[in-house]
Amino acid sequence: MSSLDPYPAPDLRPALAAAAESLQLGLSEAQLDALLAYLAMLQKWNKVYNLTSIRDPQAMLTQHLVDSLSLLPALRRHVQTQAHAQVQANLGDQSLRLLDVGSGGGLPGVVVAICQPAIDVTCVDAVAKKATFIKQVAAELRLPNLHGEHSRVESMKTPPFDLITSRAFASLLDFTTLTRPLLKPTAVWLAMKGQHPAEELAALPADLDVFHVEQLQVPGLDAQRCLIWIRPKI
Repeated sequence: MSSLDPYPAPDLRPALAAAAESLQLGLSEAQLDALLAYLAMLQKWNKVYNLTSIRDPQAMLTQHLVDSLSLLPALRRHVQTQAHAQVQANLGDQSLRLLDVGSGGGLPGVVVAICQPAIDVTCVDAVAKKATFIKQVAAELRLPNLHGEHSRVESMKTPPFDLITSRAFASLLDFTTLTRPLLKPTAVWLAMKGQHPAEELAALPADLDVFHVEQLQVPGLDAQRCLIWIRPKI
């Protein structure tokens, strides 16, 4: 790295490991390695393809990687519930499929794919270079459960998903409206937001059930984050 580089690469592993421990994620050394390798790829590609406006590695760690990790405790609870439901219905151990909409540089989709290898993750973005980056991450980090899709979400032709997530993709109304054809009847939306989006929630149609609004704790980030759980009313 050039001495003129305004953002020399720091050793981010201790901070990442501490954040993962604070969130009680129990990540393996290999998973920490993969997360750091992904962050290095994001920094490298960002110089050419402008995947994110954040350039400082430490800020990218906290505002992108750790912010996405904060989703995992809630996601794991949901996965356990779904697995129990599958057993009760004698469906066996079927892999859950997750769609990350407007994924950009792969947040939170890539983080989920690394930390939850049993979840099959598709990251969709309307910008070709961003979908290409996701495919490169999947190849270099050997993540068979990670897929990059270049498409507008409303144009996707794919079987429906068990989970659909987004992180700063659009309003809740647009997010749910555009992706509703891709959601299984018993599936849920997980929308990562900053402050409690009262106006966006009020704009949702009556046939959607906002059944939980969960405050997320992001280690090292002094900002509000919440997770909005939504499902169609039956």
